[in-house]
Amino acid sequence: MRVLIVCDMEGITGISVWEQVNGGAPLYEEGRRLYTADVNAVVRGCKRAGAQQVTVIDWHGAGGFYSFKSLIPEKLERGARYVLGAPYLRYVEPLEQGCDAALFVGFHAMAGTPDGVLSHTVSAEQWVSAELNGQPAGEIALVAALCGTWNVPVVFVSGDEAACREARAVLGESLHTAAVKKGLGRFAAVHLAPEDAHTLLEETACAALTSGTLPEPLCPSPVTLRVHLHTPEAVQSYVGKVGVEIEDSRTVAALGTTFWELWERFARR
Repeated sequence: MRVLIVCDMEGITGISVWEQVNGGAPLYEEGRRLYTADVNAVVRGCKRAGAQQVTVIDWHGAGGFYSFKSLIPEKLERGARYVLGAPYLRYVEPLEQGCDAALFVGFHAMAGTPDGVLSHTVSAEQWVSAELNGQPAGEIALVAALCGTWNVPVVFVSGDEAACREARAVLGESLHTAAVKKGLGRFAAVHLAPEDAHTLLEETACAALTSGTLPEPLCPSPVTLRVHLHTPEAVQSYVGKVGVEIEDSRTVAALGTTFWELWERFARR
């Protein structure tokens, strides 16, 4: 069994504020330790379930040269491969080579979710909201659609209660979720103790891979992504990108046969 673990930071145990997830901020090193510990727990769960190959991708954009490199290398669990520094939604080799399941660790709810801790979609500074085939979409749906390009099901999501609720709405009730905190707004939460959270994460990840019931992959085709931006200036970075349409002063959209084809248009510089 080959599994892919995709990681973000805002949905990690003990994290409530930007200062814990932004590179170089006063609490960033604390956030990195919490992040690494949650990810390690899920890796252990995958190994318990019998996974022979575990690939972990850090896709947390911490800013600057910290982006996609927030995991602490010397603290990482043995028995997995760790991808550090690959730009957001751009490293797909494990999917191309064949993957049985994907697990999402530390994910957060989409922008505008009242009880979503640090809720946003892709860029808190630039993106107001996004729609996938006309439906509101956060990062859970976007990354799931990327996995679905290669027919890989998402079997596990961890984060706060709002993220888990959103994930089940997108991927179905057979999805295994692990809520490590409950949002009290965007910058406060009721957290599990880290050791309790790690037990929950390990056991739920193991169960997700051994239950015998997998959610269907999210693979819409064709697929349209529409993004509403904060300012007209933000639209300028999309001008001239082949396949990306400027719909109005703050909205851009692209169409693809698969999500990967679509995202290639959005992400290409």
